[in-house]
Amino acid sequence: MTKVRYALVGFGGIAENRVAKEGYACDRGRFPRQLPHATLVGATDLNPARQAAAEALGLRWYPDLDAVLADPAVEGVYIATNNASHAKIATAALRAGKHVIVEKPIATSIADAKAMNRLAKARGLSLTVDHMMVNNAWTIAAKTAVAKGRLGAVNDCCFHMEFAYGYDPAEAATWRCSKVEEMGGPIGDVASHCFYVAEFLLGKRIAKVAAVYYPKIMKIKAEDGAYIKFFFDDGTQGSVNAAFSELRGGGVSTLTNLGYEVYGTTAALRGYGTMFQLSGHPGEPIAQRVEIDNGKTVKCLPPSRIQNIYQTLIDGHAKSVRDGKPLTADDAVHNLALCAASHESARKGGKVVTVRD
Repeated sequence: MTKVRYALVGFGGIAENRVAKEGYACDRGRFPRQLPHATLVGATDLNPARQAAAEALGLRWYPDLDAVLADPAVEGVYIATNNASHAKIATAALRAGKHVIVEKPIATSIADAKAMNRLAKARGLSLTVDHMMVNNAWTIAAKTAVAKGRLGAVNDCCFHMEFAYGYDPAEAATWRCSKVEEMGGPIGDVASHCFYVAEFLLGKRIAKVAAVYYPKIMKIKAEDGAYIKFFFDDGTQGSVNAAFSELRGGGVSTLTNLGYEVYGTTAALRGYGTMFQLSGHPGEPIAQRVEIDNGKTVKCLPPSRIQNIYQTLIDGHAKSVRDGKPLTADDAVHNLALCAASHESARKGGKVVTVRD
């Protein structure tokens, strides 16, 4: 069976290093084993200076999006452009008959996200968003431990994505800090990861949120951070701490703090470094771990099979294409609605808001 051929739309630094070199295994030195179902054949970017970097990876350079969509050899596109353009580009790709992977958020409005999802379903095309952290081997092991009752009855959980970003003027000028309309700010940028990992770990859907913004101490347009209480559809609660204002020591302490706790009646589970872009490969900046603490002993959970979190998502999308079982973006629409509801609650002083998606 032939591999699904993709083109990368948007070829900035993250797209080159995380998506192309890592996700599509274009860095043959680190990833000699290629993806079973997917291959990256081309790229385009508004900045023509990016052509040399793409061609250095053996990719065909397309002068613009129209050229990508007109090429019958391209079956799927991976969209890694600025957030505001996701909906427009993805809609054009779907109308051209291309399968689509898009960086989160799927769009900057729920209406656009729903329209994209309906279009993909109507045309039988596979549409998914890069919710890659559920492919983390330690998080998969944690999910299994929770499901097997190793913590007792779980009644609470907490997710952390807190770090310092935006104190430097150059950082403050980036979309993450300056463009609230593009889902910039800790809620849209990182709390979104916490939401879908929480639902994955606990196997439940978040139905309500209540949020407050952190005290405003940074000179950025977006919120400095947010504390978000959430409630699963069965009433179980949890929380998210997402912030750009927290110094958290240095690099090691910052990365190990990106994780979660799950609290049960007999034990607590804690993940360190599990809420980040790491897969567990040699040479990564920290070693991830997940522990179960029953008050007497602390045991480290062995990870499930180590897999690259980006490659797993991309190859899963390609497999859905070849199997004729297209993915939907229902989870991405829901995730966007969670972010919108969190902002709504914070603007209303922490009022509990029902998620509408």
